[in-house]
Amino acid sequence: MASETENLIISILRAIQADIAQMKDDLRDLKHRVTSLETRYANLHGDFANQSFRIDRIENRLERIERRLELAPAE
Repeated sequence: MASETENLIISILRAIQADIAQMKDDLRDLKHRVTSLETRYANLHGDFANQSFRIDRIENRLERIERRLELAPAE
């Protein structure tokens, strides 16, 4: 009977060990996916910042052109 109990306990522990191994793999995959999303978000944010900066520069240049051509009132 003790042997049967030990075998049962060992099989349960092996099942738990297999579940934990699967959870570790899943967690590792999730970490990679989150890192990928964070990288994409950072790149997207940087792209918007660059576009905003470029639009501001274009707006300033357009204002200078309008003033030079006297299309807009001088400030």
